[in-house]
Amino acid sequence: MKQRMNIRLQYRPEIDGLRAIAIIAVVLFHAYPEFIRGGFIGVDVFFVISGYLISGIISNEVSNNTFTLAKFYSRRIRRLFPALIFVISTVLTISWFTLIPDSFANLGKQILASSAFVANFYFWQQ
Repeated sequence: MKQRMNIRLQYRPEIDGLRAIAIIAVVLFHAYPEFIRGGFIGVDVFFVISGYLISGIISNEVSNNTFTLAKFYSRRIRRLFPALIFVISTVLTISWFTLIPDSFANLGKQILASSAFVANFYFWQQ
């Protein structure tokens, strides 16, 4: 019989510190691209950290035989969609007043692609 492991993931402040450094690198790269080289590496670091944390959660659930894809995606949606909806709503509202009609229509297509999580394919085709 497989023994259930009840590993409780603890808060790790050093991981939050690494996330902060990664975000700062990206923001500085966008603010001062001529001075800050390689700030995009912060995105890679952020994704590695996220992958590490998510892998730990999945590993724990698999070892406890409680992992399901539905539960996994449900957590992702609850975590990511509120921010996604806020950003899309804000961009659409500001763009309504600042973009010409053709640009606004193009933005709508970009938002649809982003909302369907196929933005990279959409932009690749442009």
